[in-house]
Amino acid sequence: MTLRYTDEGFAATTPASVEVQNRMTEGPVWIALKDRRIVGTVSVVPRGEVLYIRGMAVLPAARGLRLGELLLKEVESFAFAHDYERLTLSTTPFLLRAIRLYEQSGFRRTSDGPNQLFGTPLFTMVKDLRN
Repeated sequence: MTLRYTDEGFAATTPASVEVQNRMTEGPVWIALKDRRIVGTVSVVPRGEVLYIRGMAVLPAARGLRLGELLLKEVESFAFAHDYERLTLSTTPFLLRAIRLYEQSGFRRTSDGPNQLFGTPLFTMVKDLRN
Protein backbone atom coordinates (compact mmCIF):
# COMPACT_ATOMS: atom_id res chain seq x y z
CA MET A 1 0.00 0.00 0.00
CA THR A 2 1.38 3.40 -0.99
CA LEU A 3 0.90 6.15 1.54
CA ARG A 4 -0.15 9.51 0.21
CA TYR A 5 -2.08 12.61 1.17
CA THR A 6 -5.82 12.47 1.37
CA ASP A 7 -7.44 15.20 -0.71
CA GLU A 8 -8.29 17.11 2.48
CA GLY A 9 -4.81 16.64 3.94
CA PHE A 10 -3.19 17.89 0.75
CA ALA A 11 -5.48 20.94 0.69
CA ALA A 12 -4.51 21.74 4.29
CA THR A 13 -0.79 21.62 3.45
CA THR A 14 -1.13 23.68 0.26
CA PRO A 15 -3.26 26.62 1.38
CA ALA A 16 -4.69 29.30 -0.87
CA SER A 17 -3.04 32.73 -0.94
CA VAL A 18 -5.55 34.18 1.54
CA GLU A 19 -4.61 31.51 4.10
CA VAL A 20 -0.91 32.10 3.44
CA GLN A 21 -1.41 35.79 4.16
CA ASN A 22 -3.22 34.94 7.40
CA ARG A 23 -0.40 32.63 8.44
CA MET A 24 2.15 35.38 7.88
CA THR A 25 0.60 37.26 10.81
CA GLU A 26 1.19 34.28 13.13
CA GLY A 27 4.96 34.10 12.88
CA PRO A 28 8.02 34.65 10.72
CA VAL A 29 8.31 33.38 7.15
CA TRP A 30 11.55 32.94 5.22
CA ILE A 31 11.93 32.48 1.49
CA ALA A 32 14.72 31.15 -0.70
CA LEU A 33 15.36 32.94 -3.98
CA LYS A 34 17.03 31.73 -7.15
CA ASP A 35 17.30 34.11 -10.06
CA ARG A 36 14.95 36.47 -8.20
CA ARG A 37 12.22 33.81 -8.03
CA ILE A 38 10.87 32.22 -4.87
CA VAL A 39 11.91 28.58 -4.90
CA GLY A 40 11.56 27.68 -1.23
CA THR A 41 9.89 28.74 1.98
CA VAL A 42 9.55 27.93 5.64
CA SER A 43 7.27 29.42 8.29
CA VAL A 44 7.13 29.10 12.06
CA VAL A 45 4.61 29.70 14.82
CA PRO A 46 5.71 30.50 18.38
CA ARG A 47 4.13 28.23 20.99
CA GLY A 48 5.53 29.28 24.36
CA GLU A 49 9.10 27.98 24.63
CA VAL A 50 8.64 25.96 21.44
CA LEU A 51 8.96 27.18 17.88
CA TYR A 52 6.71 25.10 15.63
CA ILE A 53 7.81 24.75 12.02
CA ARG A 54 4.47 24.97 10.29
CA GLY A 55 5.46 24.46 6.70
CA MET A 56 8.53 24.04 4.57
CA ALA A 57 8.84 23.45 0.85
CA VAL A 58 11.36 23.71 -1.97
CA LEU A 59 10.31 23.56 -5.60
CA PRO A 60 11.40 20.33 -7.33
CA ALA A 61 13.46 22.33 -9.86
CA ALA A 62 15.51 23.82 -6.99
CA ARG A 63 16.15 20.61 -5.08
CA GLY A 64 19.75 19.60 -4.62
CA LEU A 65 20.84 23.18 -3.88
CA ARG A 66 20.69 22.57 -0.10
CA LEU A 67 17.97 25.21 0.28
CA GLY A 68 16.06 23.13 2.82
CA GLU A 69 19.19 22.95 4.95
CA LEU A 70 19.71 26.71 4.67
CA LEU A 71 16.09 27.45 5.55
CA LEU A 72 16.28 25.22 8.63
CA LYS A 73 19.49 26.98 9.70
CA GLU A 74 17.68 30.33 9.48
CA VAL A 75 14.87 28.99 11.66
CA GLU A 76 17.35 27.66 14.19
CA SER A 77 19.26 30.97 14.29
CA PHE A 78 15.98 32.78 14.91
CA ALA A 79 15.07 30.30 17.64
CA PHE A 80 18.42 30.76 19.42
CA ALA A 81 18.21 34.54 19.15
CA HIS A 82 14.76 34.49 20.75
CA ASP A 83 15.54 31.88 23.47
CA TYR A 84 13.27 29.07 22.26
CA GLU A 85 14.05 25.75 23.89
CA ARG A 86 12.84 23.41 21.14
CA LEU A 87 11.89 23.22 17.51
CA THR A 88 9.00 20.94 16.54
CA LEU A 89 7.37 19.92 13.30
CA SER A 90 4.93 17.38 11.96
CA THR A 91 5.53 15.44 8.77
CA THR A 92 4.13 12.53 6.82
CA PRO A 93 5.94 9.17 6.74
CA PHE A 94 6.16 9.23 2.94
CA LEU A 95 8.17 12.49 2.61
CA LEU A 96 11.43 10.58 2.84
CA ARG A 97 13.75 13.36 1.59
CA ALA A 98 12.29 15.79 4.12
CA ILE A 99 12.58 13.25 6.96
CA ARG A 100 16.22 12.61 6.07
CA LEU A 101 16.90 16.37 6.08
CA TYR A 102 15.22 16.78 9.47
CA GLU A 103 17.14 13.86 10.97
CA GLN A 104 20.45 15.15 9.58
CA SER A 105 19.60 18.52 11.15
CA GLY A 106 19.21 16.94 14.59
CA PHE A 107 15.45 16.30 14.77
CA ARG A 108 14.22 13.10 16.38
CA ARG A 109 10.83 11.41 16.15
CA THR A 110 8.56 11.54 19.17
CA SER A 111 5.31 9.82 20.07
CA ASP A 112 3.63 13.22 20.49
CA GLY A 113 0.70 13.96 18.22
CA PRO A 114 -0.81 14.91 15.98
CA ASN A 115 -0.96 11.50 14.31
CA GLN A 116 -3.06 12.46 11.31
CA LEU A 117 -4.28 15.41 9.27
CA PHE A 118 -7.66 14.79 7.66
CA GLY A 119 -6.80 11.10 7.36
CA THR A 120 -3.20 11.64 6.21
CA PRO A 121 -0.75 9.96 8.63
CA LEU A 122 1.62 12.26 10.52
CA PHE A 123 4.32 12.06 13.14
CA THR A 124 6.09 14.73 15.17
CA MET A 125 9.81 15.49 15.26
CA VAL A 126 11.61 17.59 17.88
CA LYS A 127 15.00 19.25 18.15
CA ASP A 128 16.15 20.29 21.62
CA LEU A 129 18.07 23.57 21.49
CA ARG A 130 19.27 23.55 25.10
CA ASN A 131 22.18 21.19 24.43
